[in-house]
Parts: sequence; structure tokens; C-alpha cells
Amino acid sequence: MWADNETEKDFLNFSGVADTVAEIIVQARGRPISIGVSGSWGIGKSSMIKLTQASLANRERKEGEKDFVFVEFNAWLYQGYDDARAALMDVIATKLEQEARARERGVDKAKALIKRVNWLRAMKLAAGSAIAVSMGLPPTGLIGEVWGLGQRFLGGSVDQKLIEDAKSKAGEVASAASGLLNPAEETSPPKEIQALRDNFEETLEELGVTLVVLIDDLDRCLPETTISTLEAIRLFLFLKNTAFVIAADNDMIKHAVRKHFEGVPDDLLVTSYFDKLIQVPIRVPPLGTQEVRAYMMLLYIENSDLKDDVKEKLRVGIIDQLRKTWQGARVDKAYVTGLHENIPADLIGRFDTAERLAPIMTTASGIVGNPRLIKRFLNALSIRMAISNAQGVGVDEAVLAKLLLFERLGSPLAYAELLKAVSQDDDGKPRFLKDWEEAATEGKDLNLAAPWDAPFSREWLALPPPLHDAKLLGALYVSREHAPLITPGDRLTTEAAEILTAMLTHPEMAAALVDKLARVSRVETSIIMDRLLDRAHQEQEWGVPAILEACLAVAKADPQQGLRLAAFLNDRPPAQITPGIVPKIGDQPWADGVFEKWKRTGVPLVVKRAIEKAEQ
Repeated sequence: MWADNETEKDFLNFSGVADTVAEIIVQARGRPISIGVSGSWGIGKSSMIKLTQASLANRERKEGEKDFVFVEFNAWLYQGYDDARAALMDVIATKLEQEARARERGVDKAKALIKRVNWLRAMKLAAGSAIAVSMGLPPTGLIGEVWGLGQRFLGGSVDQKLIEDAKSKAGEVASAASGLLNPAEETSPPKEIQALRDNFEETLEELGVTLVVLIDDLDRCLPETTISTLEAIRLFLFLKNTAFVIAADNDMIKHAVRKHFEGVPDDLLVTSYFDKLIQVPIRVPPLGTQEVRAYMMLLYIENSDLKDDVKEKLRVGIIDQLRKTWQGARVDKAYVTGLHENIPADLIGRFDTAERLAPIMTTASGIVGNPRLIKRFLNALSIRMAISNAQGVGVDEAVLAKLLLFERLGSPLAYAELLKAVSQDDDGKPRFLKDWEEAATEGKDLNLAAPWDAPFSREWLALPPPLHDAKLLGALYVSREHAPLITPGDRLTTEAAEILTAMLTHPEMAAALVDKLARVSRVETSIIMDRLLDRAHQEQEWGVPAILEACLAVAKADPQQGLRLAAFLNDRPPAQITPGIVPKIGDQPWADGVFEKWKRTGVPLVVKRAIEKAEQ
């Protein structure tokens, strides 16, 4: 398994771009600069700014050059919990105070900076509460708590607890005010903002550093948070000895700006605003087949049992080779296995998987070379291989990878047809693929009917290994969390098997199948309920999970199955039951018995109240 985190190790040949970004910051020589690292979700923006930080931190200082101090800020983490402007300034001020203490200079200025940031926080708190009161709403924050105490006094319910609460809140207000405001000074927001800017520049100058602020995940934020963060950069912090590296999708930021200036028809305003904030736009380069193949091989190397020094040797060799691909150099299995002796056979086998999958991972519309999606695909493949090994199923990784690729990117209807063909074949083989796979491998034109007529289907059919003569029951067994595996041993007619497939794949739509269920035999409805209850055992909370809809549909078609569902619900741990299930099953003929059992076995109080309400 691979963690879905940014890294300071270059797996994508991004070092050259990161070094360029670092050099731009160095060449600014203290002039304020903002750099936008743009690219779509999962393309590697976070890793790019990590590599930029590493490039700056590891760079040899020339005489007279200032040290770099880094602040990492993720606006998305603060969304909904704090004002982005205040949070960003707070993080920066705290970092500068820590640096001042460590360097033993500029401490007083850093403390003053924190005080001014806190003053601005207090002003926002007071302003927010004043606006709330003017609109007839309760105020917020600490002021809101004091307001709430006042309402309790006015309500006439005065007791010792209220008096103690009032004393406590009064002390908090006094403490907060003394820490944020100096009543002896005449001040105002414009004066404080200018003073903060001056204080900020003076602190950086006295420390003798350049502040590099690395802002990530801005394109995950709502427009309000995005603009708030950008405004903090523009209004408060875009000063001498600062550099901002902002990782976000340009289009998402422009969308936020457009939303901010909603009603202004001139799109030029949006572009101008963006260009003033982002001085140097840099786009994360897209990955080609060579980069995707190298990336997959590096992920397999990282997950192997090789020693760390050998892993690093292979990584450096692969990245060096990637830098020469414009000259015709290739990163493939032959090259990588030549970098080190005695590479384990299982790792070489995974290099084969990388070579087979790389072309389609680069071009398939659902992945298009996105590193995060590639990693998630390989994680899913790794999980299924682990299940296969744990249960002794014995699945070929290449076969499983090809199936997983079609499951994730192919037509769901085509995948259902493949599943049905395997389930109904005595050997579990999709024999109908034979002519298609041979034609696709030979590059012949294929005139496929729906649902196989998508371009991806043709790419997938040509991908090795061919599946038409492979026994796929094992591979589908370890993939059954996506779609059910219904074999001839389930003793179902074709119609009943199709109903079960539909109910396991889309249980929330099961109510539409009641009429069809009524036409199948009672033996088959019992088998169908068996499979549904097998799936239901995986649920950890019983409100109204989708599988309950399927079970109720079977119970409606065959009342005898309702008693089985009742027995199943009786046995659920009391802590799993939530109030939502009560009205859902309340009209069932067997519901009273279930409710009585739940009340005796200690379900949560809110569930008991819901039952009492239903019984009225």
C-alpha cells in the first residue's frame, strides 16, 4: 500500500521545475513575489511545493544571501473553523516569534506582531457579533456566550449555576480584552493594518530572513475561503522579503474570483485580479507514458523489501534517465533491472505489470496519467492480491489488474455482461471475448455494439493478457465488493440471477423489482435473501442502509422472508441501531416483535423514543 501524501522524494521528474521555482525566489533578492503552481486535482502540486522547499533549504548560501524561513499553510484545514485571513496571519506571526527566540533577536517585534494579529481577530469577532445583533440573530464567539447568559437572566431563571457561569465569562472577557487591546492607545482598523504591515517588514528585516509561505489545497476551498486567503496575501503580507508559492488549479482560483465579483460582466477584471496576485504562473507538467511507467516502477520499488540505499540508487538512476527521454532514452524493465544486481523476481514481475498498464494509464479518460489516481488503482490491486493470498484463491496479478481496470473505467453494463458470462460458464471463462481480443491485438477494426462500443473497450481488449481462455471465478471472487459473483451453484434461473445481481449492485433501487420477485419461486427468493443478508452483515450502522431496501423488497414479495429479516434485525448489536430505521420498518407485520426485543436489549434512548412515537 502507498500513502496518498505529498513527498520530498522526486518520483515524477519534477525536480527541474522545482529548482526553477526556487531560483525565481532567490533571484527576487528580497522583492515580494508570488508564484502559482497550477494543475488539476492529484497531478502533484503538493509534491511540487515540497520539492521547491527542499530545493531552497538544501541550496548553498552565497555570501550576503538571507536564510529562508518556511511557513506551510493549508487553507482547506481551517475552512469552517476559522477566518482564513486571521488564520494565515496567526500561523506566520507564531512562526516568526519562534524564529526570533531561536535567533535571539527581533523578539519584541515578533511579539508586537502577534499582538496586532490578535487585535484584528478581536475586531472581526466584535464586528461579526454586531452584525448578527443588527439582523436579529444571536452574536457569535465569546461575545455570543455572554449574550446567552444575559438571555438566561432575562428569562427569570436565576440559580447558583447561572451566577457562577456569569462570573466565569466575565473573567474570560476581561482576560481576552487585556490581551488584545490597549485602552490607553487610540487606534482604528486602518491604522492597525498599516502598523501590522510595518511591524511585519521590520520583523523580517531584523531577523535577516526571507519568509517563504507555501499555500496548499486552495482549490479545495469554497470561493469565500479562497478569496480570504488571497486577500490576506495582497493586503497584509505581500511585502519585502516575502515569497508566496500557491498550489492551486488556476481555473478554480479564477472561478472563486469570478464568484467574488459576481454581477460584474467584464471578465477582464477577473483576469487582471488574478494576474496581480499570481505574478509567476507555473503549470505542473503532464505525464507521458515514460513518466507513468517510471512512476509505477518507483512505487513498486518503494514498497519492496530492498534496502533503503538500494531504493534511493534506483530512484536516482530512473529520474536521471527520465531527463534524457527527449534524446530517445527509455525507462523500461530492461533499463531498471540493469541499475542493480539481484533484483527480486517478484519485483521484476511487477515491472512487467507497470509496462503493460502504463500506456493505458496515460491515455484512459478516467486516469490520464494522474499520479493520485494511479496510486489509488495500485492500492486497490494490492488489496485484492492480499485477499487472494489470504484466502488461497491463487489469482494472477496481471489478470486481476486487467479486470480491475475494466471495473474502474469501463462501461458498468459491459462489466455486468462480463460478470454474467463468467458466472454462467461451467469453467468460469468469458469465451465471448475470444474474437474481439484477437482482432484488437492484431489491430483490426472492431464494430462493437453497445455497451461495448466505447473507445476504452477497444484499448482494454488489446491489453495483455487475453482473458477469453482464463478462469476468472477466483479473480471475480476477490472483487466481489464491487459486484456480486453468482455461480451456477446458486441454483438460480437466469431471471432470478439477474434480479439478485441488480439488487446487490444497486440495492437502493430494489423496490422497483418487487413485481419481478413475486414471479420467481419461493426457493429462489430464499437464496436471494441468503445473499442479501450475507451483504447486510457488513453494515455497522442500522438506520436505513441501502441493503435494507433490498431486504424489504424481498420480504414484500415473499412474506416468509420478512420473518428471516426480523430475526436478523433482532440479532443486531444494540449500539448499531439508530432512530432512522424505526419509521422505515414500522408498517411491517413483524415490526412489533423487533421493537419489543430492541427495547429489552438496551438500544439507545433516542431509538426507544422513536419506537414509542411509532407505537402511539
